[in-house]
Amino acid sequence: MKRTIMTFIGCVVIYGVSAQQSYTLKSCLEIGLEQNYSIRMIRNEEQVSKNNVTLGNAGYLPTLDLSAGYNGSLNDTETQARDTGEKSRTKGVYDQTLNAGLNLNWTLFDGFKIQANHKRLKELERQGETTTRLAIEDFIAELTAEYYNYIQQQIRLKNFRYAMSLSKERLRIVEERYIVGNFSRLDLQQARVDYNADRAQYMKQQESVETSRIRLNELMANPDMNQSVQISDSIIDLNTVLSYEQLWEATLNNNATLLKSAQNKTLATLDMKTIKSRNYPYLRLNTGYGYTFNKYDISPTSKRNNLGLNVGLTIGINLFDGNRRREIKNARIAIENAQLKQEELTQALQADLSTLWHAYQNNINMLKLERENLIAAIENHEIASERYMLGNLSGIEMREAQKSLLDAEERILSAEYDTKICEISLLQISGGITQYLH
Repeated sequence: MKRTIMTFIGCVVIYGVSAQQSYTLKSCLEIGLEQNYSIRMIRNEEQVSKNNVTLGNAGYLPTLDLSAGYNGSLNDTETQARDTGEKSRTKGVYDQTLNAGLNLNWTLFDGFKIQANHKRLKELERQGETTTRLAIEDFIAELTAEYYNYIQQQIRLKNFRYAMSLSKERLRIVEERYIVGNFSRLDLQQARVDYNADRAQYMKQQESVETSRIRLNELMANPDMNQSVQISDSIIDLNTVLSYEQLWEATLNNNATLLKSAQNKTLATLDMKTIKSRNYPYLRLNTGYGYTFNKYDISPTSKRNNLGLNVGLTIGINLFDGNRRREIKNARIAIENAQLKQEELTQALQADLSTLWHAYQNNINMLKLERENLIAAIENHEIASERYMLGNLSGIEMREAQKSLLDAEERILSAEYDTKICEISLLQISGGITQYLH
């Protein structure tokens, strides 16, 4: 009870609980996903891939050009009649031509290249969504890990504060007994050294808490990095009922990296279709509507106006370009590599999942053992304290009992955090990391 009261008072003094906003993991994630600069940039890039999915970008739509021009020529002319041989000369003959018109060019068929281009743009749009999802999952995992690291550092700070209070009480007892002659100066100096060491350890841990708090502010993109962060959780909440079979099945179905690899294979297949489209003929429509005005200086016709429509169809086929066979071979290799990459990634994910699963189970078992050790360490410390008060235990032995208690608490804390990190990583691989948002 005494330790609980001291811990609560210390929290009030250091963190100012009274008027602060309290953050939950969900609220931290929501703020971070809304404000974090990296997430905002990756969403902008996703929007670019969405904007690119248009019929015009794929080549379905025609091009329409408006053009106008003027041409003038200034010449000196000499003519000779065939029958009489009479010659005539004219200087400064100025002929003019003015034209304006609309020209429409439309590729009606290009060996299925247009269709392949449109499918490629759609696949790039889906890949943009997958890239965004991958970035969001990485961010959730990073912020969640830091959130629980902050809890870990705060718990460790409380443990060090408690250890410091024990050392301070021991120093007080030694000082009183030194005055009455029950303890030597060596005992007094040793108690003071131990107390100062615990104070230094506590001060160093305050730095670790501040570092984690600043990192949380950075991930949430808070404008003030020195903003105080009061979180509602005080313990590391663990999910100890994960199933390997369910995790692996979810990985095969939901893993974003694996999905992106499959999309890369689809893109490689579409590249092959684009190259093969050159084996087919193409059909293009060309049409225009224009006006032409001609002015002649010495011609029997002084002016001429033309206004009309022209239409044309062009059909053709590329018989040989020297590169097609090589490009098709390379495209087949690209498809094969995409397939191999997907298989390699599946194997790597299975290896990572298995490694994390064994670490997860091992940490859970260690946590059970360390909790049993803590009970023994608490009992051992209580017995040592009673013997020390009676003068039946040396200061060094008392210090060792205190250190054993602190070490037991530290091992439990480390096991809890390591288990949580394994849990986060397992959920990230299996595509279930977003459950921390719920």
